Amino acid sequence: MIKKTIKQIESMIRICNNIESFADVEINGVTIDSRKIKKGHLFVPLKGEHVDGHRYVEAAIKEGAAAALWQKDVPNPPKDLPILVVEDTLVALQELARSYRSELDVKVVGITGSNGKTTTKDMTANLLGTRYKVQKTEGNYNNHIGLPLTVLALEKDTEIAVLEMGMSSMGEIEFLTKLARPHVVVITNIGEAHLQDLGSRERIAEAKLEIIKGLAQNGLIVFHGDEPLLRERIMEYSGDANKQTFGRMESNSLYPTYIKQTDDGSYFNVNGLRTEFKLPVLGTHNILNALAAMLVAHYFDIPYDEMNQGFASLKLTGMRMELVEGTNGEKIINDAYNASPTSMKAAIELVTSLNGYQHKILVLGDMLELGPEEKAFHVAVGKDIDSDKIDYVFTFGRLGEFIAQGAKEVFPEGRVFSYLEKEKLLEELRKHTNEETLILVKGSRGMRLEEIVQGLQR
Repeated sequence: MIKKTIKQIESMIRICNNIESFADVEINGVTIDSRKIKKGHLFVPLKGEHVDGHRYVEAAIKEGAAAALWQKDVPNPPKDLPILVVEDTLVALQELARSYRSELDVKVVGITGSNGKTTTKDMTANLLGTRYKVQKTEGNYNNHIGLPLTVLALEKDTEIAVLEMGMSSMGEIEFLTKLARPHVVVITNIGEAHLQDLGSRERIAEAKLEIIKGLAQNGLIVFHGDEPLLRERIMEYSGDANKQTFGRMESNSLYPTYIKQTDDGSYFNVNGLRTEFKLPVLGTHNILNALAAMLVAHYFDIPYDEMNQGFASLKLTGMRMELVEGTNGEKIINDAYNASPTSMKAAIELVTSLNGYQHKILVLGDMLELGPEEKAFHVAVGKDIDSDKIDYVFTFGRLGEFIAQGAKEVFPEGRVFSYLEKEKLLEELRKHTNEETLILVKGSRGMRLEEIVQGLQR
């Protein structure tokens, strides 16, 4: 993590007050959360819609922070404390990260996409970690605040940083990639998330492609080659970057030639290799994420036949295809972290393909941020469910009602249920579960469908 004296910090960001009396104070790390203060931290108070971090500056220093930033337009900065006054605390945080990044001799992998970026980040870090010292984005620290904090947490001897880059509007990924300056960029796919903000999949593709703007000379672009919106645009890219693709189609650099899904994970082969790979997670879409990670690892000279070592210890960030057990012995796939039409259909496809279960049940919630066509997207998901392979469909939420509407067009009466209250959903769901049941629970983060999983485990 960043280790500097206040005098050195002054050379990295513009400080508006006299800090001479504190020039030799040493900073070890940066935080924006006063509840997570560790001795030596620089505390950065941010002004939010509901909370102003400046209220916690004195408490942070009492807890062990070595110093704190203070935004110039906020009145009454504490006196006789190591306070660094800046024009804007968020901009100062970002500038500090940009300056620190320029000092590091680290290779950077930047990952974006509508779905799968966190999983791909975890897989990539695991594969690279078999040979290099690797740090990665923790949790969802993938935006204009989180990414600078991740950069500032990098150790001097870290060899590769795997950084996730998220967005909600145009220009955000360009800002992140120019700060991180990656040597490799990955675009996992183009889905429907952010249609509400950007209006079309074409615009989403343009926003994701901003990641190339920070790419180092002679860098590598890894992207989902089955997606025309990416293939058409990237192949026109006039720079000197290398390009590698992954997907289901045989035109890709890397594609699966064999796939088998079991309770303990996913098995697959890829073109040109005899090695069978095993992922301790479920889903064909996760195999595609793995292919992207494999291309990155191979770029950093890790042989394909050694990659099972990295996959074996893989632990994904929570609520992503987690297989857990309920109190009736039912198996539950907890995929409640997020949802879009693309990821929802992929998860349903997985459930229909798994063998060894007498009953299969879907619990599906609202998919948010889909814009004016949101109802049609939900109806389409319901209509696409195979009533021969799925026994019951339960939906939660007002948009979930449209999934139920679509499902009722293909399911017999009495096999589709729609609820606005989780307890009532759970009450009915429990009537249909036993040790021979497989349940998928999936919805957007705002629906908090992990509460359904927790209910089945009580």
